[in-house]
Amino acid sequence: MPIIAPSLLSADFLNLQKDCDMINSSEADWLHLDVMDGSFVPNISFGFPVIERVCKVSTKVCDVHLMIQEPGKYAEAFQKAGAHILTVHIEACPHLHRNLQQIKSLGMKAGVALNPHTPVHLLSDIIQDIDMVCLMSVNPGFGGQQFIPRTLDKIRVLKQLINERGAQSLIEVDGGVTLDNASGIMQAGADVLVAGNTVFRSADPLAAIAALKKL
Repeated sequence: MPIIAPSLLSADFLNLQKDCDMINSSEADWLHLDVMDGSFVPNISFGFPVIERVCKVSTKVCDVHLMIQEPGKYAEAFQKAGAHILTVHIEACPHLHRNLQQIKSLGMKAGVALNPHTPVHLLSDIIQDIDMVCLMSVNPGFGGQQFIPRTLDKIRVLKQLINERGAQSLIEVDGGVTLDNASGIMQAGADVLVAGNTVFRSADPLAAIAALKKL
């Protein structure tokens, strides 16, 4: 059964309380929060004030995805804001092992995200230190993009690496996840499905979450 993580990026920001209440009452497991700085990715999303308020009212695991430069500068602030899982991009972390140690020392689970062009084998020496790998199945920065089919092969390669090394890392897939392709993503080896528009643009978000959860 997949872990479902609706992405707040697709929520109605004029009615965040309503959408947070909806997620709390749903079968979702996590709440996915995308932080963008306009530098690492070509978009700006939201920061500490929003995350702090959302994490305070959320009854779900707060899964914070940092699409920012120099994430180590802000790890402690995100922990204080309420993050349970903190994911950094391998492309933004020349000293990735140090970043993972920092995140874990703050009591959070440590995730590593890979952009579509980044090969999985770059994690081979550090996979046993990673709680979750987030495979970007779209180019990061904007919601509502089409799933990149090649991601299915990356999921399989990553699953094999995790098994070979005896690691416990979860595989999260972020971008373009729909009710039509979610089953194939799970079959390839994913554990966590991030869903934005599929949930928040649905006529019945609760039903959409329930349908994803049944896969």
